[in-house]
Amino acid sequence: MASSAEPKLEKKEVEEEVVEENPSAAADDEDTGAQVAPIVKLQEVAVSTGEENEDVLLDLKSKLYRFDKEGNAWKERGAGTVKLLKHKETGKVRLVMRQSKTLKICANHLVLPAMTIQEHAGNEKSCVWHAADFADGELKEETFCIRFASIENCKSFKEKVEEIAESQQTKSEESEGAAAAATELIEKLSVESKDKEDKAEDKETSAETEEKEDKKEENAVEKN
Repeated sequence: MASSAEPKLEKKEVEEEVVEENPSAAADDEDTGAQVAPIVKLQEVAVSTGEENEDVLLDLKSKLYRFDKEGNAWKERGAGTVKLLKHKETGKVRLVMRQSKTLKICANHLVLPAMTIQEHAGNEKSCVWHAADFADGELKEETFCIRFASIENCKSFKEKVEEIAESQQTKSEESEGAAAAATELIEKLSVESKDKEDKAEDKETSAETEEKEDKKEENAVEKN
């Protein structure tokens, strides 16, 4: 049993005793203010996505599926963001979709005039279309199905793709018309050039004929 006469230590005295017994404790609590520089310096690296020269026409979260012909079933391709990107120089539009976590490309193809998109039977939040896709690094004919969180997003996607396909068709027709006009102009210029050459040859021939006739007359005069 402890004696009542045993002296009681003040709090400050107790702390001093603890420090004396364990000097490192005080050192741990003391803030020296020193800054420790990292051993390895990491430099910022510019990551290219290949989308720097393109304008975003549409950007929506979705889930993509592809139809497996061998298994005769839909298989999930990935969940992430689908984009419609228009190239600033060529004006061509492509559909690109990346998985949200890994950023792996799960769809990458041009929106062509012949591309048609339709609502998936029985699901107003989904669309189906067929395209020559390049997501795996080689061109493959794929049938895709995309599902959105809302009917509104699905309609926006479908309408935008149809609008782009129609505009690409117009551009294609204009391009074909311009090519046909250029071909016709070239042919016309070729014909005109040929006509000029023929006329020049005719003039040369008539000049030679006249020269021969003049010589004949000169010879006849000399003989007489």
